[in-house]
Amino acid sequence: MPTLSLPTANGKMERYTTGEPIVFRRDKNQNLAPKFNRVAYAAAHVVADPLTDIDPWLDTAVDWEKTIAFRHYLWDLGLGVAEAMDTAQRGGGLDWPAAKELIRRALEAAKTRPGVKICCGVGTDHLEPDAGVGLDDVIHAYEEQIEAIEAMGGQLVLMASRALAACAKSPEDYTRVYGRILRQVREPVIIHWLGEMFDPALEGYWGADDHKAAMENCLGIIGEHAAKIDGVKISLLSKEKEIEMRRRLPGGVKMYTGDDFNYAELIAGDEDGYSDALLGIFDAIAPAASAGLARLAGGDLQGFHGILEPTVPLSRHIFKAPTRFYKTGVVFMAYLNGHQDHFTMVGGQESTRSMLHLAELFRLADKAGLLANPELATRRMKTMLASHGLED
Repeated sequence: MPTLSLPTANGKMERYTTGEPIVFRRDKNQNLAPKFNRVAYAAAHVVADPLTDIDPWLDTAVDWEKTIAFRHYLWDLGLGVAEAMDTAQRGGGLDWPAAKELIRRALEAAKTRPGVKICCGVGTDHLEPDAGVGLDDVIHAYEEQIEAIEAMGGQLVLMASRALAACAKSPEDYTRVYGRILRQVREPVIIHWLGEMFDPALEGYWGADDHKAAMENCLGIIGEHAAKIDGVKISLLSKEKEIEMRRRLPGGVKMYTGDDFNYAELIAGDEDGYSDALLGIFDAIAPAASAGLARLAGGDLQGFHGILEPTVPLSRHIFKAPTRFYKTGVVFMAYLNGHQDHFTMVGGQESTRSMLHLAELFRLADKAGLLANPELATRRMKTMLASHGLED
């Protein structure tokens, strides 16, 4: 197996030999995607175009062909696609015009694949939070994006709003904004509660700094508008808070786990229920996620945990604090596994993690059997090391 030298925390280089990748079994009919007993969306990343002459911190250039090809890869594995969410660097390099174009292209691609799942993020990211922005501005911004995506036929994920977090003065302000929006939507939506560990600008969302109090406010809105809500995705990295909220949801409203630390346990569930999934880590571990969910659907709980538990250390590393920089690890996994030919991100976000972080990611991905082609992954890791003056 391929061997290379990787940096360690003590400033030295150590030899590392890769292991054998796991070949996840598929259905006997390779043309059929596996069937699951959980709804499972992978929040998908975008592939930047590194050859467009732009200022990466200011402008957006997307390789549309590679980006849509990755969606087909996820659909082939039976996973749904959560489009234009924070994993796609929404609000962190991907602006609203680019997000709208991404959604348009992804929905067109989905039409060629009967039965695949896709949901689409809408928010207020074209509205800059400032002292002059009020609740009506937030409502109109949501309405603008919702109108655009509903016209394309996309299911909505109602993303948290930085502008609302900045201008809201009380829980009643959230009730007003979400009530106005939920009364208008055509089809049930997924509400996304994105914690401040993912986006510091969202601290105090739902009108309270304390998550327990915020949960009460959110549950009040959900209870009042349950007929317009398919589910709620919470990303708080706390299984206890997710389970508490899951047990209190109205009948028919799903809990979509956004917990990239505890997803295996939460999806498996307990005697009182389980979580469906809408996860950024499913982008990076898609083959394992697919195989594990297929085992779960077949009644093989031990097999489900046997596949997914080894991926948890990798996920916790990718999503370690500052958690908002997790997209860098997701894209690096795509680069190592050959889904894109470069490690360049929109917004220049490839610079948000250190070489030590990426080296540990390589080790953990290998230990989880998730380097599909160790020879290719090793060559690419060596290229990264060399670009940082670390010749093998």
